[in-house]
Amino acid sequence: MNSLRACKLPKQILFSNLRNYSTRKPRLLASTSPEVSALVTEFLSQSPRPLTLSKLLSYGQPLSSDSLLSSASYVLSEIPRRLARRIRALESLPFIVGTNPYVARTLEAHRNSFEWLATYPEVKTLHENDEFASQLENLVQKHANDIPTMAKGFQECARYMSPESISAFLDSTIRNRVAVRLIAEQHIALSQTLNSAEHPKFRDGVVNKSCSPSEMIKACSLFVAEMCEATFGTHPIVKIDGITDATFAYVPVHFQYIMTELLKNAFRATVERHWRIHGMSSTKELTPVSVTISPPSSHLSIRVRDEGGGISPKDLPYVFSYAFTTVGRNGTMEDGMEGGPYAAQHVGGSAALGVGIDGEPDNVNLFGEITRKGVQTGVGTLAGLGYGLPMSRLYAKYFGGSLNLYTMDGIGTDAVVKLRCLNEAEELEI
Repeated sequence: MNSLRACKLPKQILFSNLRNYSTRKPRLLASTSPEVSALVTEFLSQSPRPLTLSKLLSYGQPLSSDSLLSSASYVLSEIPRRLARRIRALESLPFIVGTNPYVARTLEAHRNSFEWLATYPEVKTLHENDEFASQLENLVQKHANDIPTMAKGFQECARYMSPESISAFLDSTIRNRVAVRLIAEQHIALSQTLNSAEHPKFRDGVVNKSCSPSEMIKACSLFVAEMCEATFGTHPIVKIDGITDATFAYVPVHFQYIMTELLKNAFRATVERHWRIHGMSSTKELTPVSVTISPPSSHLSIRVRDEGGGISPKDLPYVFSYAFTTVGRNGTMEDGMEGGPYAAQHVGGSAALGVGIDGEPDNVNLFGEITRKGVQTGVGTLAGLGYGLPMSRLYAKYFGGSLNLYTMDGIGTDAVVKLRCLNEAEELEI
């Protein structure tokens, strides 16, 4: 045990000690046990392998039994390497931050998931893969609330870390999370496809090669309209123009997350400005939110335009800062409505919709649980922990895109998102 604690044993011996079981399930240890600590150290010595989009998609081109088993092997070898780095990063936070119950809960969840994957037996048959994919999907869902949980922790510990340190930590954490979930969700999607009677023509796992921005914007608009109606009792309409029949290759759930966040900001700004001008009891029609789609070449550009009064100069420098919000923790506005929605972003969003690839209902999405909880929290439906815009920008930039705001104080705001068409980005490292 002393040699194991010092991590001197060869990897195969260490694994054989941990994988001493009689079922397909890994042997669960206490997450703080010496064995798990040694295993984390072992995986920290193995750098995450560079992953390009073409590599991720290659397991489904073409999809076969052998390629699916290779995908399972990749998941079991790669995700633990990345989780080990997040565990070490969480363990390296200042002591008082690490003892915060929300941060500690996140660390515990990461340790448990890491151990589960690092000690899972080799997947050798399609039957074994069915069980693995099912359990992997459950694991993904268990982590649905990681970001809002950690957000609450950093909100409570803001005095103990500089804003720059918090932003750097969260950027790294969320990028790691996106990569891990892409790897896991890709394998789950491929497993479901192989078991399906029909193989979708335009889909490579989580990537849809023929996404319809117009249809997904409509689905996001319907969802945000329901949230806005529940919060304010009214909502603006959305007008979609430009190249409405455009299609492009992308990860739908990422697109849906970004659009949901931008529409929530635009809806809330529109309603609040309407109330300031006409009063809360006004029956006058709200100004619409306009969404314009440009023709895709290497990038697809979308502009979300509202006439919600713009962003005040005092708030503008901070709109992409994590946890920047004027909504108090009790769900009331601390500064009236002056901050606007860009100072009160909600951490949920996404496919919040429960919509899938082409705007069709889909019960499996990456962020649905976060959003479902958000819908139940009053003002929290359109405002919350302040992560909406920075996370949206991170998702846009993940594949080489961008998200920028252009505002006229007292008039309105344009949010312009450029998303790289993934058929043009196959060698992009993710």
